[in-house]
Amino acid sequence: MRKRIINSGLKHNINADQKWLDIEMLAVVEVTSEDVVFPIESALLLGEVSGWRASGPGKQMIRLLFDKPQRLQRIRLKFEELEFERTQEYVLRWSPDAGQSYQEIIRQQWNFSPEGSTSEIEDYQIDLPAVTILELGINPDINERNIYASLKEFRLA
Repeated sequence: MRKRIINSGLKHNINADQKWLDIEMLAVVEVTSEDVVFPIESALLLGEVSGWRASGPGKQMIRLLFDKPQRLQRIRLKFEELEFERTQEYVLRWSPDAGQSYQEIIRQQWNFSPEGSTSEIEDYQIDLPAVTILELGINPDINERNIYASLKEFRLA
């Protein structure tokens, strides 16, 4: 058997050097709502740390409409919940033709618990050649309690 022991820190350093897309220059952002203290820019722009939060409870949508079709090879999402135990579901989908059709990338549920799992980080390696629209739909609680959706980080490369 051929094998190698790799340094797990090396992967982290490679990811740290990732050249993230400058969403501010490449796309218009549509969002169903936002808390004035936690605007969508706080999740999309590099160097921001506070993240986005909805202005009300329930399902939310974040839509990126690219000025020109973009090739996407990586999507990184970071969610954080420090207060409530809940099961969140999100769906990430894309359109190659300005919204005429959509293809789902991922649909996933995550259980948050203040005593255990307080953050979810998803890092998708993809190859989407010409994305015109990227949508992230978030249902912050599948049990339909009055929970506000939030997103700590949304990065694209």
